[in-house]
Amino acid sequence: MVDSRPLLAFNTYMTEPILVAKKDASEFFLLPQMANRHGVITGATGTGKTVTLQRIADEFSRRGIPVFMADIKGDLTGVSQPGSMTGKIGERLKALGFEDPKFEGAPVTLWDVFGKQGHPLRSTISEMGPIMLARILQLNDTQEGVLTLAFKIADDQGLLLLDLNDLQQLLKYVGEHTNEFTTQYGNVSKASVGAIQRGLLQLEQEQGEIFFGEPAVKLDDIMQTVGGRGVLNLLAADDLINSPRIY
Repeated sequence: MVDSRPLLAFNTYMTEPILVAKKDASEFFLLPQMANRHGVITGATGTGKTVTLQRIADEFSRRGIPVFMADIKGDLTGVSQPGSMTGKIGERLKALGFEDPKFEGAPVTLWDVFGKQGHPLRSTISEMGPIMLARILQLNDTQEGVLTLAFKIADDQGLLLLDLNDLQQLLKYVGEHTNEFTTQYGNVSKASVGAIQRGLLQLEQEQGEIFFGEPAVKLDDIMQTVGGRGVLNLLAADDLINSPRIY
């Protein structure tokens, strides 16, 4: 006979509400089963937005759930280090009726598109795909259709698109053979090809050539656990925010 108590305890913990904030007798909880919904944390400077986000992420980690966060100000990485008791923290915990906590850091993996503050974050053009790339380039329906056609030509001819140069060379080839491809795939507009090329040039000026390439990050790289805790994946975005298309 199998003892089901450990499994029941685990399931109970997975659905146990996350205490996010407390003031006097009032408590604010986040229900884990509702955490797939959109949410927003707002407040003036110094009101605890970052700490609230760290708290939620840490609780997800304790439940074995990996988390991905963009760290725009560079202040989320503190969750990787054990905290320490100070006078103000002690007074606050006592006022709220909490016992002295056990301080420990969460397992963290640092990512950085530019490869300066963490592991390089990469994706190939092929894995990005025409739909997502069209959104990044803000293409209209006609231009998106031509981009999708170019990807189809690459697939049919066994061409792997790794970086921006690969796609630029493919589009150049398509533009030079529009009559041939129009017969086989449908209308190919040279004007649309030119518009896509201009969009790729803008992407390149925002250092897009750094983001596109190998080795591409796999979902499994992010969905990691350590000792039963979900890994917190922090993307260094303090410089990345200045490249809005890549961000």
